[in-house]
Amino acid sequence: MCGICGELRLDGAPSDIAVIRRMADKLARRGPDHEGIITDGLLGFGHRRLAIIDLSDHANQPMVDKVLKLALVFNGTIYNYKALRAELVGLGYEFFSDGDSEVIIKAYHAWGEKCVERFYGMFAFAIWDMRHLTLFMARDRFGIKPLYYSLQSNTLRFASSTQALLAGGGVDTSLDPIALHHHFTLHAVVPAPRTILNGVRKLPPATTLSINSEGKTTLRTYWTLDATRPQRTLSERDWLDATRHVLARAVERHRLASDVPVGVLLSGGLDSSLLVGLLADHVEHLLTFSVGFEDVGEGAEKADEFEFSDMVASHFKTRHHKFLIPNSEVLRRLPEAVTNMAEPMVGQDAVAFYLLGEQVSQEVKVVLSGQGADEVFGGYFWYPRMQAASGTPLQRFAPHYFDRSHAEYLEMIAERYHGPDATSELVARELARPGADTFLDQVLRFDATTLIVDDPVKRVDNMTMAWGLEARVPFLDHEVVELAARMPPELKLRHEGKFPLKAMSRSLLPDAVIDRPKGYFPLPALKHVRGAFLDFMRDILLSDACIKRGLYNRPYVNKLLAQPEAYFTPLQGSKLWHLALLELWLQLNIDTL
Repeated sequence: MCGICGELRLDGAPSDIAVIRRMADKLARRGPDHEGIITDGLLGFGHRRLAIIDLSDHANQPMVDKVLKLALVFNGTIYNYKALRAELVGLGYEFFSDGDSEVIIKAYHAWGEKCVERFYGMFAFAIWDMRHLTLFMARDRFGIKPLYYSLQSNTLRFASSTQALLAGGGVDTSLDPIALHHHFTLHAVVPAPRTILNGVRKLPPATTLSINSEGKTTLRTYWTLDATRPQRTLSERDWLDATRHVLARAVERHRLASDVPVGVLLSGGLDSSLLVGLLADHVEHLLTFSVGFEDVGEGAEKADEFEFSDMVASHFKTRHHKFLIPNSEVLRRLPEAVTNMAEPMVGQDAVAFYLLGEQVSQEVKVVLSGQGADEVFGGYFWYPRMQAASGTPLQRFAPHYFDRSHAEYLEMIAERYHGPDATSELVARELARPGADTFLDQVLRFDATTLIVDDPVKRVDNMTMAWGLEARVPFLDHEVVELAARMPPELKLRHEGKFPLKAMSRSLLPDAVIDRPKGYFPLPALKHVRGAFLDFMRDILLSDACIKRGLYNRPYVNKLLAQPEAYFTPLQGSKLWHLALLELWLQLNIDTL
């Protein structure tokens, strides 16, 4: 719902209000409704507000509780804030606003750093304790809301985007070789705390950070995902009934925590269609939104799913909006979309969400989105392939997921960035963590807690908030994910995946939507690279800036340029687009500093 930033000086000097203002200015698109800046000696906070809950000035931020001597900047939504507020009132706390922000302040005062364990929602926030000169920061369980930071010799700065941190100045913008390896192996996923830049880090999901005025820092993981079977054996009917109950409750929580209308991004797939079905009886004139693009010629997949989104909109009589965006517009707007990426994102749907967000933000401030369902309920084609493979967990995982082998990475990247196979080491370590009964439990847990954070979830938040549009993801309600993680994997993978969701959809959705082949948010021009899009990427990769940077080995670049549609990743992404995207992001966000 907002953009946050701040600076804590560790050398006794006062925080620099000019730095705070520069960072806050970079967050203006995330929060167009109000700007606030405060300083308190060592600490400075900046905030840009998107007003969704308690639209009055009482809920503006930075929020200062003069009685408790606490100040807050907060981005996100606490869905159970009303229940927590009632509990805190019972403890004797008095409130001066009606939203969820003040609930965080009071909860922190009442329960300390463990307050986050009580929150249902998506959040990134920072609290300054004026009495003890301590900064407390926290991020939600799945990292739905971003929190970047830069720790220099005498200063900690944080912000909702990389660009805001860079605006503060003094950030090391050299490339992190390990992050670079992750980026090109896990289709732009760079797990926290790393980012592609050495000087920018991000707080991991489900983590809190406390730092005092002398720089003493404490990190705490407050939640982990249990992927083991419950002691009591549950029948298939038990699992399906529990799924329906928990998901319906999550959707209702996401809908009710808003003082403005809530819409749905309706792709036409099962997940977003199910959200519409669960909401239709509770919301009169439900607003739904779909986007489609042009095909790129013979041999490329269909570029819209209007056939199915129209079907769902008609079935539930929603107030439906659909937008068809020509490829010429996509190409014209590509640099603009990339400039707004907090980190480089190669997924085709990042640009699609950016262009859709522009249109949707003219109608509503809040939308629900189906992201997370495939990862949580086993909907992707590579899960059964991994399950059928043999060998170590890494040997079963890597061929079906890694964008390129370590050998190909070394062929592609300049020698100064060569090093060990850092991504294989990461994946092997994460899969081996205790608390997962089977190999597929390991994979789905890793996907839900690590990969999803820096792939679809980051794209959705980043690209919609660029237009002051908050996207909520009910399938990543932690109660939903906890239930699914303990469910037998074979139940989730039945009938080509997501069987529990398909089963509960039978009473809600048209069979054609449930039984259709799995679709993806299509933008074929960034996959089947031809014509003007090929010219665009060629110009980037042959530019003086790219050649001078020397990041890529030129024979590898030339090979991809010669046959752009011959080189795809196992997940069917364009390897040429991967190279062009990172170089374009660096040119737009780093070279211009």
